[in-house]
Amino acid sequence: MDKVGIKLTKDEALVLFDFLSRFSNDDKLSIQDQAEEKALWNLTCVFEKALTEPFSSDWGNIIENARNRLRDEI
Repeated sequence: MDKVGIKLTKDEALVLFDFLSRFSNDDKLSIQDQAEEKALWNLTCVFEKALTEPFSSDWGNIIENARNRLRDEI
């Protein structure tokens, strides 16, 4: 499996960890602080620099295949 490396600031990592931990515990994705929104925007920018696939004309198939590979088997 291909790997993608990303770099975050310590503050971004802390804020995103808290955001994702709440989701893991509550099964709800909700922004509780503007810093969470900014950290998510920053993460999107990091992904935009690291990935070319989202800009492909075949994006629909690419993301569908990625989701299928990542899902738990039923």
